[in-house]
Amino acid sequence: MAERIGFIGLGQMGQAMASNLLRDGYSLRVYNRTSEKAAALAGQGAKLVLHPIQTAEPGGIVITSLASDHAVESVVLGDQGLLDRLGPNGIHVSMSTIAPATARRLAEHHQKYQVSYVAAPVFGRPEAAAARQLWIVLSGPQAAKERVRPILAVLGQGLFDFGETAWAANIVKLCGNFLIATAIEAIGEALVLAEKNGIDRVRLADMLGQTLFACPVYQGYGQRIATDRYEPAGFRLALGLKDVDLVLQTAASTQVPMPVASLLHDRFVAAMAKGRSDIDWAAIALGIAEDAGLERGNR
Repeated sequence: MAERIGFIGLGQMGQAMASNLLRDGYSLRVYNRTSEKAAALAGQGAKLVLHPIQTAEPGGIVITSLASDHAVESVVLGDQGLLDRLGPNGIHVSMSTIAPATARRLAEHHQKYQVSYVAAPVFGRPEAAAARQLWIVLSGPQAAKERVRPILAVLGQGLFDFGETAWAANIVKLCGNFLIATAIEAIGEALVLAEKNGIDRVRLADMLGQTLFACPVYQGYGQRIATDRYEPAGFRLALGLKDVDLVLQTAASTQVPMPVASLLHDRFVAAMAKGRSDIDWAAIALGIAEDAGLERGNR
């Protein structure tokens, strides 16, 4: 492959995506704050580096898959940031779920170094990333998007381009995650209603997932909630709270009332207070059951 890629952030999603790039023949330099997580990729041929800046080469491409706005900003804006190393014709592909306002700041900062900023957040859990079944939303400079498109095509089943406004894809990502969290809440409420009225919640989830709501979100989360299966976490509950907060911040900045998002915020905060931050975000459904007087063990 002509492109040699830097990859920063090797959580569950980053590991799966980087591994697929290696399998497709790309040369990768990888960095993770906890270096042990990069060991498996080294066995696949990736070069491990000790600092984020070492993932970049002049005019090259660096992909970041990091958990928060702060993590992305610390790599890009911190001391010895990678933009100076990338320089003219370099591209930074940010696959993180971050605030549109943060993406705007990052894009403006990139311009000072003549580096293109491309937002490319994804929809899909780690198992989808491993199977190259992610949905990827994209925004940023057209020429940069065309250059990275073949790389992103290795990672997912489809790309959706939302134009050249750098933060547009981040708004789309927040809208999608808000709808998933809303579905989790609705599924949890419906299954508790059924259970308290003598209906088998597993059978109900199966029926709904085959008929009225025959889609991955309702099928996957329906079964997860119906069987109280929240570990291992595909997406940690603490990150769900982070994303709902980003939705509310963005809504407030544009004067959009979102009462359901406010309800979700409280549901996530309550779950965090009960020590559930590291299990799957679908575990907010445990709070729904508890509010209805149902016992759900010691989670």
